[in-house]
Amino acid sequence: MSENRKLAAILAADVVGYSRLASADEDRTLARLRALRSDLIDPTIAVHNGRMIKRTGDGALVEFRSVVDAVRCAMEVQNGMVERNAGVPEGRRIEFRIGIHLGDVVVESDGDLMGDGVNIASRLEGVAAPGAICLSEDAYRQVKTRLDLSVSDLGNTQLKNIAEPIRIYSLRVDTAAHAKATVPPEFSAALPSTAPPPKLSVAVLPFANMSGDAEQEYFADGISEDIITSLSKLSQLFVIARNSSFTFKGRNVNVLEVGRNLGVRYLLEGSVRKSGNRVRITAQLIDTTTGGHLWAERFDRDLTDIFAVQDDVTQQIVDALALNLTEGDQQRLATEQTGNLEAYDCFLHGREQLWRFTREQNIQGRELLQRAIELDPQFAPAYAFLAFANMLDYGNQWSPSSSTSMQQAEVFATRAVALDDRYPYAHWALGIIELYSRRHDVAIGEAKRLIALAPNLPEGHENLGIALHYSGRSAEALGCFDRAMALNPYYPDVYLHFQAQAMFQLRRYEEAIGILKRRLVRNPDTDVSRVLLAASYGHLGRFEEARHEWQEVFRVNPDYSLEHRRKVLPYKNPDDFELVVDGLRKAGLV
Repeated sequence: MSENRKLAAILAADVVGYSRLASADEDRTLARLRALRSDLIDPTIAVHNGRMIKRTGDGALVEFRSVVDAVRCAMEVQNGMVERNAGVPEGRRIEFRIGIHLGDVVVESDGDLMGDGVNIASRLEGVAAPGAICLSEDAYRQVKTRLDLSVSDLGNTQLKNIAEPIRIYSLRVDTAAHAKATVPPEFSAALPSTAPPPKLSVAVLPFANMSGDAEQEYFADGISEDIITSLSKLSQLFVIARNSSFTFKGRNVNVLEVGRNLGVRYLLEGSVRKSGNRVRITAQLIDTTTGGHLWAERFDRDLTDIFAVQDDVTQQIVDALALNLTEGDQQRLATEQTGNLEAYDCFLHGREQLWRFTREQNIQGRELLQRAIELDPQFAPAYAFLAFANMLDYGNQWSPSSSTSMQQAEVFATRAVALDDRYPYAHWALGIIELYSRRHDVAIGEAKRLIALAPNLPEGHENLGIALHYSGRSAEALGCFDRAMALNPYYPDVYLHFQAQAMFQLRRYEEAIGILKRRLVRNPDTDVSRVLLAASYGHLGRFEEARHEWQEVFRVNPDYSLEHRRKVLPYKNPDDFELVVDGLRKAGLV
């Protein structure tokens, strides 16, 4: 009887140092591994059309219909692990090694696969570095022109029990190129183009803290962020958002690779050294297509000159790129200043706390911003971000009184706009508040004003998209979300929820499901996306899948309340929210 053979793409994976992790705390390690399988690994395999062949205690063998699917799956898993390991001590992290090979396999009667194709994939996994993916030459040949990959050629390598040496390519998942490759083609419109970057495009990498004091990290980050905000005001430039460029914080980067991954022609990098009342800032503008320096300078100044230094850096970039600024451009470039350096320090520190999006950090950030206002009652940025802190309290139910938080947010945002109508984040905060106060047209106006002031801030396009969606204009909202994602290629996973909400409202349920599954891979603890997924399944008559997601909602958040969501989501037409309820009702869930 002849053997049943076929060509298959095989992925082999296992946990690095599993025995060590299990011996230290077996119950905890097993629980974490089970959670990863249910929330990340198995859903990702399913999305990319994989078939589980065999599962070992700490590993897996998976068959895919193509190498492209296998590589996309592997990168999505590894990217997911980077997020899940953030903040976890190195000795307790779960990290995977993955090997992928395209080869001949023997199909057993029970569906198991055997042969060299499987053996080579397993050996490739064994030589992969933690968090990396090793591809055989046969596998790499299938994907090198179809996916935007950053690989290291490890050359011909003799693998254990494999007769001939095999050429191996190592793919490390830590750049935006990998994130781009993980997204199915049908959603590629939301991503930066793989074409050459626009001539006038720039990303500002987080400035290195050279102060010898880790506590001063927020100051260096704040300087970088303020320069990004200034450059974002120029319509002639394409400027990458803060949290995308800050993905490279603390890394030794290859500027050509970072430029390609972020889709920009130029990078600004530098350092900050703060000592007493003196500050030294170095900055250099680099052409990512050649690695050459267009401009570099060092500023040794009194701390009181910090705003002048920021203005100088921005102007030097304008000059180096030969931008012809209008009078309006020059006016918008004016830095939002305070004469009180302690107020500015409190502002930088407070804003940094808010970006962490936790209750404890929000409290600390709010206190620092209140202190900044006490020191300088005319400093508009402190009011704007204090309004945002109160909105976080409102949206997350972090305060004893939601209505009080909303009222305070409106007072602070209105004050910020009154003090400086040209400060983009004042209109950002006020726009959010106007929307949740059900003043939809005013919210849309604030978002448009923000975009006019700073066309490159993704928050403006995000605000406009959300306001349009809740106003019943979801088709227009999708274009706004696409623009926000282009400006922020490392966009927060909540962007996917906004995009899916708009698709759902347009009755494009299959597309909404695909987007929501991607969000769940990045953030398995979201209750709202699981609700929307259950409702989408309900409308399509896929009731068993709807019931599963509805059960997961209450596993993630036992206190989830559909009535609370009906109350707080600012739909202009209440019937729009009822479309979600109808989907759940069709599945017999409410």
